[in-house]
Amino acid sequence: MKPPPQPTVFLTGATGYIGGRLAPRLLDRGYRVRCCVRSAAKLRARPWASREGVEVVEADVSDGAHLAEAMRGCVGAYYLVHSMDGAGGGYRGRDRALAATFGMAAAEAGVPRIIYLGGLGEVGSGLSEHLASRREVEAALGSAGVPVTALRAAMIIGSGSASFEILRYLVERLPVMITPRWVSTECQPIAVRDVLHYLIASLENPATAGRAIDIGGPEVRSYEAIMREMAQALGLRRRLIIPVPVLSPRLSSLWIHLITPLHSGIARPLAEGLRNRVVCRNDDAARLMPHTCLGIRAAMDAALAKIHAGSVETSWSDAGIMPGDPPWAGGTVFTDRREIDTAAAPDAAWRAVCALGGGRGYYGADWLWRIRGIMDRLCGGPGLRRGRRDAADLRLGDALDFWRVTEIHPPRHLELRAEMLLPGVATLTFDVGPSPTVPGGSRITMTARFGPRGLAGIAYWYAVLPLHGIVFRSMLNGLVRAAERGMDPQPPSR
Repeated sequence: MKPPPQPTVFLTGATGYIGGRLAPRLLDRGYRVRCCVRSAAKLRARPWASREGVEVVEADVSDGAHLAEAMRGCVGAYYLVHSMDGAGGGYRGRDRALAATFGMAAAEAGVPRIIYLGGLGEVGSGLSEHLASRREVEAALGSAGVPVTALRAAMIIGSGSASFEILRYLVERLPVMITPRWVSTECQPIAVRDVLHYLIASLENPATAGRAIDIGGPEVRSYEAIMREMAQALGLRRRLIIPVPVLSPRLSSLWIHLITPLHSGIARPLAEGLRNRVVCRNDDAARLMPHTCLGIRAAMDAALAKIHAGSVETSWSDAGIMPGDPPWAGGTVFTDRREIDTAAAPDAAWRAVCALGGGRGYYGADWLWRIRGIMDRLCGGPGLRRGRRDAADLRLGDALDFWRVTEIHPPRHLELRAEMLLPGVATLTFDVGPSPTVPGGSRITMTARFGPRGLAGIAYWYAVLPLHGIVFRSMLNGLVRAAERGMDPQPPSR
C-alpha cells in the first residue's frame, strides 16, 4: 500500500536564526518544508537543505500573488519575518504591510493556519515601539481571516541569539556596568530549544489556532539577576551593576553597539523594549502543549556548551541580505590582485583560506585589522566583534567579522563582501588551484576590488592603498605558513 503523502508546511525566515533551526526539526517530524527565501543559493548552503522533503521557493514576501501560488497545498504557514533595524524609522509600517500581504496570500491559497513568533510584553499603550509593532503584525496577519497562532516570547537564550549575545558580551567585558533603570525590570527568558518545541507543538494542536499564547521558562528574574547568573555561568567574578536614571534608549543602544557585536540599529529597538515587563500573562502553553522548559542557568549552560564546542547551528547575523549585482556594476572598479605559490596541496591551502578571521585573525598585521575594526565600530559599523559562526567551516551567507560570504565554491573560490562602513562597495576574493611552478603545490590568488561612490570613495582607495602592501602581503605569507604546517584545530584566543 502506498504511504500517505507527507504534509507540507510553508516556512519564511528559513535562513534566519529561528527558521534555520526549525526547518530540520520539522523534517525530523515527518513534514515536507517549503522554504520561502530571497536567496535560494544561501539556503542551499545550509547542511539540512539537501535533505529529502525540502522545497525551495525564491520569492519576496511583498509579492502576494507569488506567495499565494507558493503556499497552495500547505497545512500551515510560519511567519518568521522581522524588521529589526529601527534606525531609519518606518519599520512598523513595512512590517504591517508585509504581514497583511502574507495573510491575504494565505487566505487566497486556502492555508488553514498561520503561526507567528512575536514578542512578550504587557498590553496597553505603554509598549515600546518594537513590541507594539509585533502586536500590529499579529493583527495584520489575521486581517484576511486565516486563524493565527501568535507565540509571544521574551529573551531567547540560545547560542547565537541576539539577546543572548548582548548579555554575554556585556557581562564578559564589563566588570563594572553603569546601566539604565531597566535592569530592575522583570523578564521571563526561554531557551531556544523550548521555543522550537512550541512552534512545532502549536502546528500539531488545532486548539492553538486563533490564540495569542505566552511562552516562557519556569523563572521570572530581573535583568540584573540574569546578568549575575550569566557571570556565574561564565566563571567570572561578581559584576558591579550601578543603575542610573539618565541613560536613554538611544544612549543604551550606542553603548550596546560599542561593547557587543550588534549594530546600533538592531540594538535600539531591543533596548527600548527592556523597559517593558515581559512575563507570561496566560497559561495556555502549559495547558495546550505540556512541556518542561529549561531554567535560566540550564539554558545558559547549554548555549555556552554549543559555543565552546564550535557547534552553533544558526546565529543572529545569518539574516543578512545577500546582494545581487552591486550598484557600481559596470562603473569604475579599483583592483589589487596578488598571488603566491606554496608547497602545500590545494586542499590544505583551501582550509587555511576558510579559517580566516574570527579568533584566528588574518595571519598577519592583525594590529592593523584590529584598528580598522575599532574605527568601524566607532563609526557605527559591525567591526570585528561579530566573529564567525564556526572556526573552520564557511557557508554562503555567513558573517565573518565585518565581511559576508557572498560566493563559495569549495575547494577553489571564496568571495567576501565588506559590510564595514565604506564610501563604496568592497569585495575580497580568494582562488586556490594547482601551482604551475611547484609540483604538487598550490597557488593562492587574492583579489581586492573596490567600487567607489563619488570623490570620497576614490580618495579612500588611494589613502589605504599603501597599507595593502603590508596587510595583504602579510596575509598571503601567513596563509602559506598555515597551509604548509597544518592549522591548529581551534583558533587562538583573541
